[in-house]
Amino acid sequence: MLRKRKRATTESRKKREKRVNTLPLYIILIMMFVLYLFTQGTPALSVIFGIVAFVLIIILLAAEIFNGIEESGFMRNVLEIVVAIIIVIGIWFLLRIILNTAYPLDVVPSCSMLPALHRGDMILVQGVGPSGINAPIVNITPEEWNASFSSVGTEALQCVAYEISGNQLYVSQLVKPGYQVGLIENNGAGTRIVPYSAQTGAVKYMCGIANATYQNGTVVQSAYTQSITIDNTTINGDRNNSVVVYQTVPQDLFYRYGDSYIVHRAYAIINVSGTYHVLTKGDNNPGLDIQYLNLPPNVSQVSGRVIGSVAYLGYIKLILSSSFTEPAGCNLTIND
Repeated sequence: MLRKRKRATTESRKKREKRVNTLPLYIILIMMFVLYLFTQGTPALSVIFGIVAFVLIIILLAAEIFNGIEESGFMRNVLEIVVAIIIVIGIWFLLRIILNTAYPLDVVPSCSMLPALHRGDMILVQGVGPSGINAPIVNITPEEWNASFSSVGTEALQCVAYEISGNQLYVSQLVKPGYQVGLIENNGAGTRIVPYSAQTGAVKYMCGIANATYQNGTVVQSAYTQSITIDNTTINGDRNNSVVVYQTVPQDLFYRYGDSYIVHRAYAIINVSGTYHVLTKGDNNPGLDIQYLNLPPNVSQVSGRVIGSVAYLGYIKLILSSSFTEPAGCNLTIND
């Protein structure tokens, strides 16, 4: 009996000696993750720390699998991994059923929803129909819809600050001294100013000026879409409206930029003879998504509305998907 105990103790000691000490790796990973977060404004550094964090995650997974095999054997370790995967998949499908959406968990990928949501926030999404999205509903005819939304370029009208000097038109998103605010159209043949009275689409845009704040506290002014008018109904942006997640389509500019899904606030819902489309806008964007060459998503493209969020947790997904650098617009917040 004593010999068996000694043998078991010896084998246990040998296994501990073979075991990879992962504690230093976890400490380094936490440090890299923190540095990655704090260097988001410096692309070169954030890429380095992001890549290191990504590699460490892979190494840690491999090390934990190796330790599991050394401690409990190959087959038992495989069984534990399979059970863990089954549990995760089970929880995922349970959330899908409870929240009535194919994507109950997602991540905010950009800074377009500041200050309500930040890049890297993990969000909880609930599937809803048109009646579950808090936003004004307006009705238009199929003819009006086809005339205004037949292609992504139809509503490419942006609110900007501009100045005309001689025959030259100077455009800026920020309002500079001597600049005025208005709507411009860039149809490929050139840029032209579009007065409010000259707008012919189903949606008419009213431009205004909003204060915007840089991360260092400097306050500037930005041109932005102050309101829209659809079928004689004027709608102002309301930050009490639902934030929705929708899937982009190949025609969308966002899709061509690599954004397969968007997390933006519902601005209005358009009812076209019983078919519903959602006009959306990022709180931190100067204009609606449609003004930047993105078709209003059909309700079938909407995964759901955001009902909760957890800060920073989504950065794990961003790192694993190689989204190391902070996108443009994260250093400025529009306060409309």
